Amino acid sequence: MTATGEALQGMLVCARVPHVDSRGSFDVLSNRDELAAAGVNLGLGQDNLIKTRRGVLRGMHYQSRRPQGKLATVLAGEVYDAAVDLRPDSPTYGRAMGRILRAADHVSLWLPPGLAHGFLALSEEVVYFYQVSAEWDPEEAHVLAWDDPEVGIDWPLASGEQPILSDRDRAGRSFASIRAARR
Repeated sequence: MTATGEALQGMLVCARVPHVDSRGSFDVLSNRDELAAAGVNLGLGQDNLIKTRRGVLRGMHYQSRRPQGKLATVLAGEVYDAAVDLRPDSPTYGRAMGRILRAADHVSLWLPPGLAHGFLALSEEVVYFYQVSAEWDPEEAHVLAWDDPEVGIDWPLASGEQPILSDRDRAGRSFASIRAARR
């Protein structure tokens, strides 16, 4: 595995090299020692698996009491993965970034605790696996509005196209209200 930095402080792209032969392939999704060498201490809290379809947007999720670090991997298909830095002491506070993750690229994305995170399914079928460093805390689980203009995530949606959202994600809060609540 090789890890390279991303636009938000502490975020990494972890590239894997699958072993391929006539039987198929073998891929190590995460290795504790290699992750630790890259500065990632996942300390497994929970594993999550999502199966979804084109046009579904999940996010932008974060937890306030026990922020989750996430190691995200697309096992099938393609997504646009996005994150927003919600850590007030971070030099990238308030910044957003997004990138396409494809199963065929054999990369995982490390999102350190304190980021809001979400993804848009771009392929007809998506299998999305992510490991988190803390268990889900329903009392402190929140949603940043996916379309907040201050954050300005450039979702790859066709003009006028609306994503498929849960009621919870549709009711996400503005970045301004999140910032005000932390004062």
